[in-house]
Amino acid sequence: MWQLADVRELVEETPAVKTILLDAPEWPGHRAGQHLDVRLTAEDGYQAQRSYSIASAPEDEQLAITVECLADGEVSPYLTDELRAGDKLELRGPIGGYFVWEAERGGPLLLVGGGSGVVPLMSMLRHRAVAAPQAQARLLYSARSLGDVIYREELERFDVVYTLTREQPDGWTGYSRRVDAEMLAEVSFGGEGLGYVCGPTRFVESVADGLVGIGYAPENVRTERFGPTGG
Repeated sequence: MWQLADVRELVEETPAVKTILLDAPEWPGHRAGQHLDVRLTAEDGYQAQRSYSIASAPEDEQLAITVECLADGEVSPYLTDELRAGDKLELRGPIGGYFVWEAERGGPLLLVGGGSGVVPLMSMLRHRAVAAPQAQARLLYSARSLGDVIYREELERFDVVYTLTREQPDGWTGYSRRVDAEMLAEVSFGGEGLGYVCGPTRFVESVADGLVGIGYAPENVRTERFGPTGG
């Protein structure tokens, strides 16, 4: 069922990405890793809807989605450039039951995100911090540059390894290439525990294969991918 949510605040994460904080009184709750649908209706009745990963933890007071603006998109430019606090959004969800992590699943937990694929992984990190802080967790985050890193300030409190694939700041000592098997072996927990991978399709397929190649059981690697849907 569709429901109305009030936009409480918009937070700029990068020049192209914003987090939208929502008050959704009828929200039934969600699990870390799920997503929701947003529907926009024009004055002439035309409707467009897109799915967005939920960024907030299940324990958070406010629901949050993080949206990257796609220049040729139908929905994302409105959400990032025109939406304002006090506006309302139509939501439907939560959706998805496979790409989720809950405290009882334990760890070690290796999260691998490409670009905005970090969003559902952030929900997992936030959930873990509250519900299972004893569980080992590490995020491997692939971004084009440091300026493209979403949640950069908050991520400082987590165990995060970055690889910057296009541009690196002066003095950069981290990885500066695409994620490969060698990198996965260096940052993983020796093939133990769980792996979650989210990002563009090719990225996800390559990383998932790499995790299995270094010893992860295929059933312990969960993936979520996205492609050029028009935003």
